[in-house]
Amino acid sequence: MSGNPPNSEDVKLLPGGDEGALATTEAAPAAVITPATPSAGIAPHRQLSELPKDELEHLAEEYGVDPTRYRNRQALVAAIHARRQLIASMDREAMLDVIKWGRRPVTMNASKEQIAQEIARVRSMRFGGLSQRGLVVLARLRGMPATDDEPVPRLIRKLKRQEGFFSKLNRKRRALLGSVVAKMIGEPDPGGDYQFLPPSQVQTGSDPTAATAYASRPATIKEEIEESGLIGGIASRVKKTADQYLNQKLDEIEARIDRKLDEIDRRLAEWRDKEIANRIRILKITLWASVVVAAVSLIYSYVKVVFFPH
Repeated sequence: MSGNPPNSEDVKLLPGGDEGALATTEAAPAAVITPATPSAGIAPHRQLSELPKDELEHLAEEYGVDPTRYRNRQALVAAIHARRQLIASMDREAMLDVIKWGRRPVTMNASKEQIAQEIARVRSMRFGGLSQRGLVVLARLRGMPATDDEPVPRLIRKLKRQEGFFSKLNRKRRALLGSVVAKMIGEPDPGGDYQFLPPSQVQTGSDPTAATAYASRPATIKEEIEESGLIGGIASRVKKTADQYLNQKLDEIEARIDRKLDEIDRRLAEWRDKEIANRIRILKITLWASVVVAAVSLIYSYVKVVFFPH
């Protein structure tokens, strides 16, 4: 593996981090681009160019990069590398604004790449409540150039223009269908403020109150159908309901096991106390018997010496 820096003439990136503006002049060596930071599922020592094609395409989709837009493998590798550099240059607080707006499940201490991967899964086109800096982050992660001081109306126009007529029509259709399904099942709007997921087990330990304090409300069936379609939304809701049911049953089983273990500990403690009491009683009896035998022996010796001298 070569440690020399990549030739600047091999891969050229236009300013702004837009992967659509990528131009390659000639094929670069297979090991010229290294990941900026380690990502989930990729070892830190592995380079992007060493990944299989399916893993590389999956990684590109996680970062919001369309792998079908690139003709060869090297262009896709360079696009992912550029996207990572763009993510590293973003303001983390602005990225968290998008997370709160999209109600994506992340922890407070999540890395920028983890936050960007969750933002890439947001498909909503309702931008109400999203801050200006959040709109800038969302536009850049959706492949559009945006400046930090660009006004909100212009950013929203850019984002809506990118959607396309048929995509917008399909989204409206899914939203209408989601409203009908939500009315049919009588699901209320949960509302509430966004809250981050609990930190990892290493930080929270086994404190259940900490996890409850960070719990986030789930998406409604209307939002899920609008984002994933009728079948996808219902399947997602069924999966979440099944997961909640399984988690509830597992919690009940765990509580039952804890009660049984507590009962076993209590009975063992009772048996231990009884065993100790019995042993103390035996020691007392042995001690008193020794005292009695010693007293009898002393009396016998006294009588023998006093009344029956030689």
